[in-house]
Amino acid sequence: MRVCLFDAYGTLFDVTSPTRAVGLPAETGARLMALWRERQLQYTWLRTLGNAYADFERVTAEALAFALEALGLTDETLAARLLEAYRRLTPFAEAEAALHRLREAGMRLALLSNGTPAMLTALLAGAGWGDLFEAVLSADAVGAYKTSPAVYRLAERHFGAPAAAMTFISSNGWDAQAAAAHGFRVVWCNRAGQPRERLPGEIWKEIRMLDELPGLLEA
Repeated sequence: MRVCLFDAYGTLFDVTSPTRAVGLPAETGARLMALWRERQLQYTWLRTLGNAYADFERVTAEALAFALEALGLTDETLAARLLEAYRRLTPFAEAEAALHRLREAGMRLALLSNGTPAMLTALLAGAGWGDLFEAVLSADAVGAYKTSPAVYRLAERHFGAPAAAMTFISSNGWDAQAAAAHGFRVVWCNRAGQPRERLPGEIWKEIRMLDELPGLLEA
């Protein structure tokens, strides 16, 4: 099957864009964004392990509340402005052209993300990509987060095909490894030039930006 499954956050959309959108100084914004993202991911893993699911919108807000308090940022309006900006993340500059090339090559595109359906629909609408993806698959449907196999199985059920018949693309190393361990053919978009995670799973290909993807899959 010519199916490409994309992670959303950090892969298609820049999760560091909210602090720039609200005008925080670069150094403060970088510190806040790093801690916010770290806690956001940790909370998804801990909630899944503890069987204490809350949707991604709540997890994102709780992680932000922790990060703001930890850094002593007390502006009462800042959390609301950052969360609104998170609903309208900036797409990576090369992503749209890559997605169109894949569609023109006959690929079927889908999102497979921790985000809620409403969050993901808003991201696609904001980018003008509503007609590019034939499916929006959310971890919310199974009440667990990546790296739970239940999330990756959403794609198998939707397309009626085994993981090995589909290509999964993520910029998050832990996600790429877990998807590979689940059986997907995985392309890791290693934007930050990170080393491979010491986790199960054999990644098929590694790229630095999404504009490398169409040529890789068309070859």
